[in-house]
Amino acid sequence: MQGFNKYYPPDYDPSQGSLNKARGKRSGKHALGDRARKLDQGILITRFELPFNIWCDTCHNHIGMGVRYNAEKKKIGAYYSTPIFSFRCKCHLCDGWFEIQTDPKNTRYVVVSGARQKDENWDPEENGGFAVHGKIIDTERADAPLDPLVALEKKAVASKNMNEVQIPRLESLQSISEQYNADPYSLSLKARKQFRLEKKVEQSKRKADDLIKDRYGLPTSLSLLEDDDEMVQEAKQKWMKGKEEIQRNQNLRDLRPRRLAMDRLSIPTPSSRRIVSQSKEQTLASLKARILVNTARKSYSFGGGQPIS
Repeated sequence: MQGFNKYYPPDYDPSQGSLNKARGKRSGKHALGDRARKLDQGILITRFELPFNIWCDTCHNHIGMGVRYNAEKKKIGAYYSTPIFSFRCKCHLCDGWFEIQTDPKNTRYVVVSGARQKDENWDPEENGGFAVHGKIIDTERADAPLDPLVALEKKAVASKNMNEVQIPRLESLQSISEQYNADPYSLSLKARKQFRLEKKVEQSKRKADDLIKDRYGLPTSLSLLEDDDEMVQEAKQKWMKGKEEIQRNQNLRDLRPRRLAMDRLSIPTPSSRRIVSQSKEQTLASLKARILVNTARKSYSFGGGQPIS
């Protein structure tokens, strides 16, 4: 059995690339050899086989289908995602060049320059037949040829389409129409009721939004978001947190004057002691005078003496 092993030179390093790349670095040439001499121009030399018979415009000789050339392959465009390639070949009978391009849209090759394609397309209409591919026969014309097979095929397709597509579709549309037109008053009543409910909800939302905008001085063109349970819960938590922080700051502010007042009361001065003793003496004197007046009034009411002013 013949072996298929490759020779790996001693200085070959797999981390630097493939074996062909290593050989190219060693020899200073591309892995494709002379075929890549125009690779910097986007041209690759490849073998190209003529897909049809052509006539060379330079030497006017016939070149048969299947003749192979070393063609210059180049990408010249794209049809959607399919690339369009150009093959430039040199005639083997003269020094002329001809170019053939691919046509992905029509799945064919097209001669662009330097040659012309030999027309070998067979037209069945010219030979007493009927065009089946690429043309549509208008059977409604008076001078159109009558093909029984084509007419039968069209009739069968039309009948199948009528039975499988059009008739079920018409029946479904008719049933829907009958369902809607059975009681138009009740359907209209339901529609108007639903419309009124939606209108009330929309008006209430708009009114609530206007109140919020007026309260906080927001622009009328501002659109507010709808209430959400998650957003409401988050706003409530932030509100409670801010309220607790404000209450804490207020308590701290109220606590400072109290401490100052307690400090002042805890250290009495001689003048304050004198004022307190004088106020106590005045209170006792006024209390004694009031007791004497009340006693005199009672004695006057029982003894009949003169009233005491």
